Parts: sequence; structure tokens; C-alpha cells
Amino acid sequence: MARSQGLTLVNTIKGSLLEDFYPAGWDLAKIDNLMDGPPETLQKRRRWWHKEFQPVRCEGEADFEVMMGHEMAVAIRSARDAGKPLAMILPVGPMGMYRWAVYFLKHWGVSCRHVHGFNMDEWADAEGNTASPKAPGSFQGAMEEAFYGPLGELTVPVKQRHFATRDQLPKYSRLIEQIKNKGADLVVVYGVGRACHIAFWEPHFGGEFASVEEWMVQPHRCGAKLHPLTIEQNAFHSFKSRSTLVPAFANTIGPGLFLQADWAIGGCDGAHDRGSQWQGQPLWMTLLHEPTPWIPSTYMPTLAGRLFYVKDLAGPLVAEAH
Repeated sequence: MARSQGLTLVNTIKGSLLEDFYPAGWDLAKIDNLMDGPPETLQKRRRWWHKEFQPVRCEGEADFEVMMGHEMAVAIRSARDAGKPLAMILPVGPMGMYRWAVYFLKHWGVSCRHVHGFNMDEWADAEGNTASPKAPGSFQGAMEEAFYGPLGELTVPVKQRHFATRDQLPKYSRLIEQIKNKGADLVVVYGVGRACHIAFWEPHFGGEFASVEEWMVQPHRCGAKLHPLTIEQNAFHSFKSRSTLVPAFANTIGPGLFLQADWAIGGCDGAHDRGSQWQGQPLWMTLLHEPTPWIPSTYMPTLAGRLFYVKDLAGPLVAEAH
């Protein structure tokens, strides 16, 4: 595909209000160049991908939700069949796969008594205080409504559900280690943020550490300061466009937990009607940019697992007026 010509962010950003907006470690020209290939570029293996990592193209949102939900349900059933406990780190976003995971587990009659669920993040203030689970937008409330509740008698025991509160989140590392010591695998289910975060582990955190190794062992953060791209992403898809409702901080797991995954199940479904979308660029960055703490999602292809995406996100990513 020919390179785009004319005025772009790359050649007009100097002196603009965006000059210091994007994470300092982002090379915008390099990122732009990554996205010039045809859609099949996303399936071309990169040298840093895990041999058992696979991007999976889905024809549309309906297929995406079924396929990702099936992947989760299979992981739960496989652990049950092996007689092993299972630790799962779970997101609120994407969400559509949960009803299908519930469907398959109920259809198969698979109990989740062996599952230990850990919500990967939660809205918070700067001190890590979280709102009531009944508050609109609460991740705990969303998880109870979408997954734990609908499972009915087959559900994860209440004492094995963990949420990213200021009290519980610092205990995750120890609890997951204890479960893995009993033979469990850790399955991490994730989405990719507009700023390429995993959970709410943001790209600008990359500037805080002296080495990649130091960054990689960080287990969590309470009161994490969110990037403006994250605020606007969530205003768009979770808060009916009202930026004023989106908290500026969150509690989140870090790479010290999500990089421990024995199997990672990712999902990118941020494509909408009339050709609009927000997640094509993060998907391309995740798959094609070499791993860097400045783009946290680039580490997910280094793990065994599958990343499901709706085909519209593969582009071509070209300008289109709506």
C-alpha cells in the first residue's frame, strides 16, 4: 500500500497542543509506518511472538463474542477435566464474550467451583479508594451481572472472587502464587486500550523505571494516573460520551501479574457502524511493534494464547469522512 501523503499528525504536531500529549516513548512516525500494510499483514508472524501465540480474525462482532467466549469456557472445562484449580484474571472490556462463556459452561454442565477469578482493574481515586459495587460503571458490579450471576448454580464461589479494591489488590500476587502452587494455570483474559494499556497499566508508566526488567516485575498499582486517551476511550464506549463521568484514576494489576499468564485470551472489538472504529491502531501496534514498556500491549504476543479481533480493525486504516 502506498504511503499516505499530505498533512498528517506526524508532520503538523510540532507547536500544536498535542506536542507533549502522547507518551514520550512513542515514535509516531514509526507507529504510522507500521500501519501501511494490507490487512493480511496482521497475520504475518514476528520474531518476538511466542510460538503458541495466534491472532484470530473474526468476521464480525457476533463471531468475536462467540469465539472468545468459547475460548474462555474451554480453558475452564479443561482445568476441571484435569482436576486442577484455575486462576483467571478477568477484564471488564471487552464484555460480550461473557454471555457465551456462560452459555457453553451451562450447556456442558461445567461447574466453576475450581475457578478463582481476579478482576484486573477498577475505577478509583488517587488514593486507591473505589466506589460501591452498585455504582454505575463499577467493574465489580459489571462482572457480577455479566458472568458470576448468570452462571447460577455453576458459578465461581463468592470467596474465590477477587476485586481490585485498595485492600484486595495487593493480595493478588500472593493468592495467585498459592493457587499455582496447587497445580493451577493462570489464564489472563484482556482487552487492548486506546493507549495500548493492558488492564489500566498505562504507557507513561514506562518512563518511571530504570530498566525493562524492573518494569516487568511490577505487580499492581493503586490510584494509577490514567492517560487522557484512556479517559476519552472510556467516555466513548462506556459512559455514553460523558467525559465528566470517567474517573481520572484506577487500581490495576501490572506486568508482574499479566506476564505470568500460562495462556492469554485477548480481544479487540472496537469497530462500530458506518466504518467508525477506535481500536485499529492499538491492534496494529500490539502485533507489529516490538515489545516496549511504552506500549504495554506489545508484550502480549510474547505469551502463549490467542488474540481475537474483528476484521474491520485490520483496515486498511485510511482516512474516510463520516
